[in-house]
Order: sequence, then structure tokens, then C-alpha cells
Amino acid sequence: MNATLPDDVVVRSIHVVPAAFHAQYDAAAKRYRYTIWNKPTRPMANRERMLHVSTPLDLSAMRRAARLLKGRHDFKAFQSSGPSAADTKRNLRSLTITSTAGVVQITAEADGFLYHMVRRIAGLLLDIGKGKHPPTIVRDLLRGRGSVIAHTAPAKGLCLVRVKYDTLTAKEGR
Repeated sequence: MNATLPDDVVVRSIHVVPAAFHAQYDAAAKRYRYTIWNKPTRPMANRERMLHVSTPLDLSAMRRAARLLKGRHDFKAFQSSGPSAADTKRNLRSLTITSTAGVVQITAEADGFLYHMVRRIAGLLLDIGKGKHPPTIVRDLLRGRGSVIAHTAPAKGLCLVRVKYDTLTAKEGR
């Protein structure tokens, strides 16, 4: 199977699931990673897979904001126009920011994501890292207050890392 797939897609395992299984709606959690090249000069390799930000980012401020985003909240402020969800509450189980040799990675895992939610979280964290907003602005956004709208970071830095499925769901065939 891998011989027929594009180079950037690899099948690592295959599981038999009930006919009623739905890959999107039966997911128990998803993990996304947003990658930023945070150096003065643009990257030579993989530039189509990461956002280049040439100015230094305040990672400490970004991490403070990330801690405020974690947990179950109404993320309506982080949904862009497009498919609208009836329920905008999500449980953001983890949101980490790591930096190694100028490569900053924002990794988010939740029970589900709204349309453009991860890219809007990344956009807000980038603005906070650039000093445009204090980390505490997160509280106002989660409460539906304030005029600041998190901008949507470009798609080129986003990657779906993992989808978790509840084995009970797959067995029951919901």
C-alpha cells in the first residue's frame, strides 16, 4: 500500500472497524502541531511546512497564554467563518510551546477542534509573542468579551499529528 501513496503519506497500521465507523466523528481526540521558523533568515528546507517569523518571540508570554487556554472552554472566538458548530465548547487537553534551535512548535490536543481553531490559537499566541497583546487577553476572548479577534495563522505551519480513537467506540460501531 505504501508503494502507491505519495512520499509524505505513510500507512503505519490497519484496523478492521464496523461499517458504521466514521473517521472524523468517532475520533476521541486530535493532536495538531503548528511549526514556526523563528530566525532572522528564512529557512532553506521545509519552508512550505513552517511559518517564518524573523523577529524574536516572547516564548514566556506565549506559554502563560497557553496555560489560560487549556481546559474546557467556549472557543467561539477561535472559530472562523465557514462550517459553524452548534456547540463551540471544547476541552483543550494540552497546549505546549517548545523551542529548539529556533524552531518553535505549538502542539494542541483536544477532544475536537472548531473550524480554523488551531490556526487561530497559533495566530493569537504569535501576536502575544510579538508583544501585540498581553497573555491575559485570552480570558476576555474565552468569555466572549473584547474587540480583539485572533487572526488565522497561515495553513503552511499546521500539521495533523495524531488522531486517537476510543476502542469502545470502534467495537460498538457507533
